[in-house]
Amino acid sequence: MSDALKIAYSPCPNDTFVFHAWAHGKVPGAPALDVTFADIDITNGMAERGELDILKVSYAVLPWVLEEYALLPCGGALGRGCGPLVLTKEPGEAKDLAGKTVAVPSERSTAYLLFRLWAAEEVPGGVGAVEVLPFDEIMPAVRDGRVDAGLVIHEARFTYRNYGLSCLADMGEHWERTTGLPIPLGAIIAKRSLGAERLRELTAAARESVRMAWDDTEASRAYVLEHAQEMDPAVADQHIGLYVNEFTADLGENGYAAVRGLLTRAAAEGLVPPLGRDALSFG
Repeated sequence: MSDALKIAYSPCPNDTFVFHAWAHGKVPGAPALDVTFADIDITNGMAERGELDILKVSYAVLPWVLEEYALLPCGGALGRGCGPLVLTKEPGEAKDLAGKTVAVPSERSTAYLLFRLWAAEEVPGGVGAVEVLPFDEIMPAVRDGRVDAGLVIHEARFTYRNYGLSCLADMGEHWERTTGLPIPLGAIIAKRSLGAERLRELTAAARESVRMAWDDTEASRAYVLEHAQEMDPAVADQHIGLYVNEFTADLGENGYAAVRGLLTRAAAEGLVPPLGRDALSFG
């Protein structure tokens, strides 16, 4: 696959669902893909090092990578009712996190930005230490008392009760209530050096892959379940239903407004560098 474009996305059901047709050569005229599976914290680092042609990354990392990469207007994850959760062992309130240790999946993730924006408003004096853990280790760490709280993403929205944990707060609920915008989670980016024509081809391929996934939802099932970290098919279906939506096919005006809103607010809090005026422009 020497001529294939190198891409990395997560093994989560929404990504494997979206990219199944393209990755398996089923999208007519689309360039071949050489796929690497990696969790979002890994792909964020790949983007910062400029390692691959196409990457699924956190929207939070865009301010560091948009000189080299362009944001594609499709293929990513935005939505409503799908935000990260703050979990604790016992029920509580936001003020209970003051000075406490919170495990997070990455400090360059959308989840982390949403958490910090929430905590700045809701936690008097702020949280204490932040500990970065792989997301699949966060719930056990909270359950076992190694950390006071955990910020979780992905399938954990559906499985945290299995660990006996309580949801202290929903970061997406706070974001939607205070902005009215969808929650920007994961973005698809591609090297600007590929050129405007190739970037348009990639956008068309991603959109067609999404359309094909929706047209035949069973076609990708084996691929999705092979790679899902939560193997229960019902949970995989919930995950896809939540994270693959109209914004996956096209960011649109509200999608771009959500991305700009998140990164502008985060820059004002000193969490990310400010965006250039045309940083989100495609092409």
